[in-house]
Amino acid sequence: MSQKIIIGGIILAALVALFFVCYTLFAPKAAAGSKNITIEVLSKEGTSTVYDVSTDAEYLRQAMEEADGLEFAGEDSEYGMTILEVNGEKADYNVDGAYWSILVNGEYGNYGADAQIVTDGDAFQIVYTVMK
Repeated sequence: MSQKIIIGGIILAALVALFFVCYTLFAPKAAAGSKNITIEVLSKEGTSTVYDVSTDAEYLRQAMEEADGLEFAGEDSEYGMTILEVNGEKADYNVDGAYWSILVNGEYGNYGADAQIVTDGDAFQIVYTVMK
């Protein structure tokens, strides 16, 4: 019985190590250097505000912090920052199913602002979205 536990533990450790190696190899890599991007904020009413940003930021949150006039607040968690408020407008999922979604070059983003990589020429949209 104890041999089965030891063998199981070894197999589990090997699987964890394999997962870590795969994640390290295939995780998105940030691009260093100067980039020109746009960040468009679409409010609840559909009003558009566009920010042209020249940045060395590797991730969207850093670029958002550099965007002149863009104000945002969020909540940090183990998964990164959840955007809760942009330019004074709050989205509260618990109240009306609203949240701030991130689009990258017209496609729904796969990552939050902390992990979304910024590359030269990217067009980001931060959109007030309501689940229906």
